[in-house]
Amino acid sequence: MNPATHDLSTALEKMGEIAAAAGRELVSRYGKGRGDMAVRYKSDETPVTDADDVAQAIIAAGLAEHFPGVPVISEESVPPDYETRKSWSEFFLVDPLDGTKGFVHGTDDFCVNIALVRERYPAAGVILLPITGELFAGGAGLGSYRKPRGSGPLPLHPQPASPGQAIVLTSRTRRTPKLDEYLRGKPYLGKLHVGGAVKFCLLAAGAGHLYPCLHPTGEWDTAAGQALVEGAGGSVTDLDGYRFRYNKQSLTNGPFIAKI
Repeated sequence: MNPATHDLSTALEKMGEIAAAAGRELVSRYGKGRGDMAVRYKSDETPVTDADDVAQAIIAAGLAEHFPGVPVISEESVPPDYETRKSWSEFFLVDPLDGTKGFVHGTDDFCVNIALVRERYPAAGVILLPITGELFAGGAGLGSYRKPRGSGPLPLHPQPASPGQAIVLTSRTRRTPKLDEYLRGKPYLGKLHVGGAVKFCLLAAGAGHLYPCLHPTGEWDTAAGQALVEGAGGSVTDLDGYRFRYNKQSLTNGPFIAKI
């Protein structure tokens, strides 16, 4: 299947199947405890486990089988240099285990992210929550849906919050003065602390309304979530209000605001 010539909805379904296969492997390794888990640390001091590696291999094989010839950039692989990739019209962005800290410490705040990026914007994305088996999927022009394990797709139509009633989604582990400053003077009902890209799922489902992220993230952390939120009628923009773009010279994101 080439997503350039096939229906994006079909591509989205296949991406979901690949994410689910990786999620099943993650669940089989979940809860072993740090003493039984091979954990190493990258240069930025974020953890990587053998589960990241196995999930990455499953996703890479699935994408190669069903989308031959479409390049892939993953958090757990060395990306091509910018001169090689700057002319790509489409490619996949993958985080095989978003929220490794949560996975290692036994929380549910981890997920599998796969996004198809076309002409520098996410065209379709899936986020799989391995513990529950629930899949979130969508894209601008495609709509978005959640698919609980054993159920069919349920369309997502979140509504903006009434004045002063917004739920703000923030990181479970990162609390910064910049965020406090950004929220100062903005009326909202409360905060919900959630790890990783799960926050995008809550936005699309209407369980949150605003997700300001002012610390650095990787393109693989946000592309699938942006597709999901845009499909649900929301937006993901930089601080100047411009739609978030991908395949930049640096794959590190600047600050962004996601909202419904």
